[in-house]
Amino acid sequence: MALTSSPLEPRDRPLKAGRSALLMVDLQHHCCVRDGGTFTEDPERWPEERRAAYFDQLEGETLPNAAALAEACRQSGIEVIYCVIEALTRDGRDRGLDHKLSNILIPKGSLEAQIVEAVAPGEDEIVLPKTASGVFPSTNLHYLLRNLGIEDLAVAGVFTDQCVESAVRDAADLGYRVTLVGDACCGSSPGAHAHTLKAMRGYARIATTGEILAELR
Repeated sequence: MALTSSPLEPRDRPLKAGRSALLMVDLQHHCCVRDGGTFTEDPERWPEERRAAYFDQLEGETLPNAAALAEACRQSGIEVIYCVIEALTRDGRDRGLDHKLSNILIPKGSLEAQIVEAVAPGEDEIVLPKTASGVFPSTNLHYLLRNLGIEDLAVAGVFTDQCVESAVRDAADLGYRVTLVGDACCGSSPGAHAHTLKAMRGYARIATTGEILAELR
C-alpha cells in the first residue's frame, strides 16, 4: 500500500502572525557604529575603502530597512526577536572557543552589546545574548521559537556572510521556512554580501524589504 502525504507548503509562503517571527542579528554598537569594537580592535581588516562601503550600505539601506521591517511586523502581530554578541559574564569566561581564540569579548551589560537606537527593541521584545556566530547552537532560540509556535523565520542584520548566514543555514536545517531579507542585511564587503545572497537560495527565499512590507499589508 503506497504511503500518501499532504503536499508541503512552499518556502515562499507569506509571513503571518502566529506562525512567523523576525530575527534581527547583531544590530549593536560593536558592529553598527563607526567607533565600534569591530572596527577599532582589528583596523587592518577594515581599510578606509572597505569601511566606507560598509557604512554607506549600513546607514543608507540596512538600518532604515530593518527598522521599517520590524515596525511592520509589530503592527502585523509578528514577533520581533533580537540576538546580540554579548558574554553572560564581565570577563567572558562563558564564551565559545571560537570567540576566545578570535579575542572577541563583549562583556555583559557593555555599550558594545547595546542595540543601536535606529532599530531599538520594543519594551517586551526578546533579546538573546550569544557568544558564537550561530545563534541557534549558542542560545535557546530554537526552544523559544517552538514555544511561540513559530514555523517561519525572517532574518535581517549583520554580517550577511557571517552570523546572518549561520542563522539562515541552522534555521533551515531545524525545520523552519526561512526568508532572508537581503536589503535589511549588510555584509563584510559588497562582494561577500552578494555572494551570500546567491548561496542562500538553497536554504531560504531571498526577498526585499519592499516585498515583505507589501506582503504584510
